[in-house]
Amino acid sequence: MPGDSLKVNINAGGVANNTYDAIVIGSGISGGWAAKELCEKGLKTLVLERGRNIEHIKDYPTATKAPWEFQHRLAMPEAIMKENPIVGKCYAFDEATQHFFVKDNEHPYIQEKPFDWIRGYQVGGKSITWGRACQRWSNFEFTAPLRYGYAIDWPIRYEDIAPWYSHVEYFAGICGGKDGLEALPDGDYLPPFEMTCVEKDIQQKIREHYKDRFMVETRWAHLTQPRDIHLQQGRGKCQARDLCYRGCPFGGYFSSVSSTLPWAMKTGNLTIRADSVVHSIIYDEQKGKATGVRVIDAHTKQATEYFAKIIFVNAACLNSNLILLNSTSSRFPNGIGNDNGLLGKFMSFHNYRGSVWGTYPGHKDQYYYGRNPTNPIIANYRNLHKQDTDFLGSYLTFVATGRGGNFRNGSGEGIGAEYKDNLSEPGTWTAGMYMQGEKIPREENHLRLSKDKTDPWGIPQLITSIGYEENDDKLVKDFLTQSAEMLKIAGIEDIRTHDTKQAPGLDIHEMGGCRMGNDPKTSLLNKHNQLHLCNNVFVTDGACMASTGNQSPSILYMALTARAANFAADELKKGNL
Repeated sequence: MPGDSLKVNINAGGVANNTYDAIVIGSGISGGWAAKELCEKGLKTLVLERGRNIEHIKDYPTATKAPWEFQHRLAMPEAIMKENPIVGKCYAFDEATQHFFVKDNEHPYIQEKPFDWIRGYQVGGKSITWGRACQRWSNFEFTAPLRYGYAIDWPIRYEDIAPWYSHVEYFAGICGGKDGLEALPDGDYLPPFEMTCVEKDIQQKIREHYKDRFMVETRWAHLTQPRDIHLQQGRGKCQARDLCYRGCPFGGYFSSVSSTLPWAMKTGNLTIRADSVVHSIIYDEQKGKATGVRVIDAHTKQATEYFAKIIFVNAACLNSNLILLNSTSSRFPNGIGNDNGLLGKFMSFHNYRGSVWGTYPGHKDQYYYGRNPTNPIIANYRNLHKQDTDFLGSYLTFVATGRGGNFRNGSGEGIGAEYKDNLSEPGTWTAGMYMQGEKIPREENHLRLSKDKTDPWGIPQLITSIGYEENDDKLVKDFLTQSAEMLKIAGIEDIRTHDTKQAPGLDIHEMGGCRMGNDPKTSLLNKHNQLHLCNNVFVTDGACMASTGNQSPSILYMALTARAANFAADELKKGNL
């Protein structure tokens, strides 16, 4: 296999200087939480990040710039878009944010089926550019695979993870309402952003017309009223600028670089090594456990080994699978812990294909304050207590409203004073809904390593073979039908439905490949996120997911990571790892 003849320099300071209590691969949302929890437990922890170093505030070069300060007024030049047909599709990729995204030619991969892999290689990973939505799973999601006969049963239930949801919500700062919904559990929330007048109208009409549908205030990772714990982190109130993808100098939303990593650094137990591309995990067959990782310097291509008693894999779902698959030995010729051959299989994602939009004729005398960076949501109402559709799975609905300038609505055309005056007046209200749909994991949706093509670091390229099925089309169709009906009932006019039919990947919610489960024959990880067959390796990012649910997954990764890190630290102290 490509990369097997790696020449390793273990004398870069000596083995002792390369040895830690714990190693965390990746510095994004879940890796940052692993670092924080392990360091607070007193473990000397090394965080390995393949991208460049990023420091909070200092490395947000565009955070306070106005549109006219950019050469192309935020639009990307045609030449760059042609060179980047994959990342160029991402909603957050523009002139102000491009430095936080991996360009298409920087880390090649092979698309057996179309898959748009959006990546952010820097300290903090995609936590700088993430969407920030943070809904809790309910037991409906943890039990759905068992109840409806797909994927495998989760080895945990809501009650197992609920305290850890609270743990991470309190520290990260999540705003949201208290709604008492079985399908969308309440959390430890800061006050929510207020809905617009049109959103309140839609909420009221849905409440009046449907007994089983609930539109609620957002759950989002923004500090609407910072607590003392957030001020201790050096973070401040969200300013409602809606420029989050540039990096927030106020620390108004949660990211690894503004929150967990600096907090871990203050313990004196954290070391961060940027520009460190992880090649594989080292497995010692005599000890029957992992002993460290092989790392390739991103620039010099020099290989080095680092050693630890505990290893957390948090490289983001696809790269975590890549590393695990590339971690071969005589004991594990197909990837570490992969006796059942399921590593890299049952890949899944969230379905974002559907949206419905229209105009609202009223409230011409009303506007809103600031640029609210959040959206209200309609909790899932499909296939809860029983399967009530002709498809498996569920979906969450985001609601968005706003008023643009008249020129955006096709009026105010021309030049001169009339055009200028029209630009200063808000246009008609627009209102819409977009979906976040569950994707049912299937074995044929998989990742594997190329046998003959390598990346610039000599590591096998990843092959993605992930696609849609008929079930996904049915789910999209139902969303479009139901959402158009709700908007019509709410008084929205000129309603238009749209199915983008976009390739998987743009959701940036990749999940699976190293799923949790009770049975080592059908899963890779146990209920504590340990590899069944190598119990000092933990995987707590999207790779660990047994199913996708309908809620935004990042807050679950955080909770799973905090839970696993505390378990790992306790087990290490007991001598069990």
